[in-house]
Amino acid sequence: MSMGEKTVTITKAFTFGVAAIALASCAANAQDGQLRTPEGALLDTNPDLAYAPGALSEDQLNGTAIHLFRQDSMNVFRRFPRDMTEQMVNFYVNALALRSLNPIQLTSTQQMILTGVGTGQVKLSAGQQGDRNYDLSGGVKGGTGIRFLRFTYPDEEVVRQRFIDAGLEAPEFQTIGRLERGAVVVDPAGLTIQIIVRPVAADHSDDGVGIGVATTDLLASRDFYRDFVGLHESTAGRDRLLDISPWTYTHGETTILLYEVDEGLLADTGSSGIQYVVSDAPFVAAMADHRDVPVETPLNRLTGFDLTTIWLNDPNGVTNYFAQVGPRTPPITEAD
Repeated sequence: MSMGEKTVTITKAFTFGVAAIALASCAANAQDGQLRTPEGALLDTNPDLAYAPGALSEDQLNGTAIHLFRQDSMNVFRRFPRDMTEQMVNFYVNALALRSLNPIQLTSTQQMILTGVGTGQVKLSAGQQGDRNYDLSGGVKGGTGIRFLRFTYPDEEVVRQRFIDAGLEAPEFQTIGRLERGAVVVDPAGLTIQIIVRPVAADHSDDGVGIGVATTDLLASRDFYRDFVGLHESTAGRDRLLDISPWTYTHGETTILLYEVDEGLLADTGSSGIQYVVSDAPFVAAMADHRDVPVETPLNRLTGFDLTTIWLNDPNGVTNYFAQVGPRTPPITEAD
């Protein structure tokens, strides 16, 4: 890695680690009964953060959040038991070869390990805290929530050798299209990983990541990601590797692959989550309140860090975390 590339990597790690550092500063002094994130960190709310009634028009409140995005991708949280940290780092950094960024120590017992995927990140969070469900048994179609991640590479043999060098069994690839081959593996903590090889792909999956979200209510979930978040919707056709037919929701380098599963299955609401970097978290909070979107952690700000966040749940309880770093830069906010 050149000095310039190293500087960019460290800068990205610092930028997206601000939230984690801030959470660590107050998590250490947390007490029972205080407001916490799904990661278990303490947060403070301030009613003055919210937009005053009437400040936003009906059109704004009924619009989407996409115009607030400040990153050409989304980030993924991947949470796992602390005693699996070494195995998870080996899998994501050595076998999958995601770019290693500076880790953040959230608390004395919980670490956030940052890996780069294009302009986004997969954030490996060592420690499962909060009132969330962690159960990935049954694989891709065995329950709801984020059930798989998709990564892309240009060279099948390079991928196989990286797994072998990491002390893991090499993926078994099969032809899935005229110019594509694919394999399915499982990370050490039970999440399905789909590996796609296509000649034009960037190595280290720097073209981005796919996030597979299983739902029992396809219409409600489509409405959330299309009409609330504002992602571009399209159909992806049949995925023969995973035996699903997902709808896709894209922003820049990241794609959410939404597909329907049977009712009555296990709901995993904690193993993974989605993060959006936005310019105006209170705007998102106002939209959510107006449209009765379930709130996991209400609008809050961390004193001294100028960080404002709102944690929402999609129709199946998947955490959608909107993070504003720095002062907000809102669009026109006056009512029509």
